[in-house]
Amino acid sequence: MTDPAPGRTDFDFSRLRRRPDVEAPNLQAWDTADTLLLDTAAADLSAAADPDQPGVVVIGDSYGALTLGAAARHGLHSLRVHQDPLSGEQALDANAADLGLPDVFSHHSLTAPLVKDARLVLLRLPRSLAALEEIAALIAASAAPDVTVYAGGRVKHMTPAMNEVLARYFGSVTAGLGRQKSRVLTAGSPLPAGQLPEPSFPMSQRHDVGLARPLELWAYGAAFGGTALDPGTRFLLPHLAQARAARRAVDLGCGTGTIAAYLALTRPGLTVLATDQSAAAVASAARTLAANGVADRAVVTRADALGPLPDSSEELVVLNPPFHIGAAVHAGIALKLFADAGRVLRPGGELWTVWNSHLLYRPALARLVGPTREVARNPKFTVTVSTRR
Repeated sequence: MTDPAPGRTDFDFSRLRRRPDVEAPNLQAWDTADTLLLDTAAADLSAAADPDQPGVVVIGDSYGALTLGAAARHGLHSLRVHQDPLSGEQALDANAADLGLPDVFSHHSLTAPLVKDARLVLLRLPRSLAALEEIAALIAASAAPDVTVYAGGRVKHMTPAMNEVLARYFGSVTAGLGRQKSRVLTAGSPLPAGQLPEPSFPMSQRHDVGLARPLELWAYGAAFGGTALDPGTRFLLPHLAQARAARRAVDLGCGTGTIAAYLALTRPGLTVLATDQSAAAVASAARTLAANGVADRAVVTRADALGPLPDSSEELVVLNPPFHIGAAVHAGIALKLFADAGRVLRPGGELWTVWNSHLLYRPALARLVGPTREVARNPKFTVTVSTRR
């Protein structure tokens, strides 16, 4: 491992915590891709400590390993950071406070000010090629002409297509040697504006869901599933006609806003609250609701589960739960969402859920929400309704 610069300190990654992702306590808050990225970029990070140099940009830092590691090892301040999940932002804030580094970074959305005039970007490679494309396009268009991008990940999650995406925006893309099952791609020399691909995000697609007109879905690069209609959601939608009457429905983990838009279109008197912890999902859902003409009856908010809502406040919650945290398949996130839905539902309130049948969520739903019955089932998916006791 590269030694820290003179006068700087090394960084103890074991002190990082995943908070508030407490549903997966056995997963650590950093991995070897983080350490390899920091080691590969060490010389440039040391040079960036010069106060006359533009700040370093960090994109996709899971829980603070890149941001805080760079700050501690190289004495960096004014790091600009983008994390799509809200839980990542919260963990970075908490870890920074614990380590005495609370003022070395600022949070930014995935827009031009994040990378404006930046000469050095540390990027944890997203698994989605669409997400990588949106990030690469932003850097190439707005960073300094001599920007260097260090993009790292675990080899098992990397594909040659990632090199191809970067090569559409940068004149130089090279792959470093692997270490501990991780690898770093280095990109530089952004292509001139006239040679860059036309902007493609957000993207849209229309889907027939049995309504008078197609449902129009919009998606930014990091939104899970993109503009496709999730097959579990497609199976769920027609059964929502059986859901209880309510003045407001909550689309928990709204993704691109399919469920929220469908509920608003099929129940003209209903208002909808769509929540997700992903910044890309929230932006996508807002575009979806506007495109389908129901934005006036909907609110979209970025939240960790249903944290902003008080206990026993809702009549109807609808959920297609994720089964992964980052790249790790883990049922803990679904259980967390079930429990929070149970918390906010009033007695008699309903949680409608669709889930992969092999996950066998029904006992957990009964325990965390209330009596649960099967509404529909096909070879892959199960739809249930759980009624708050």
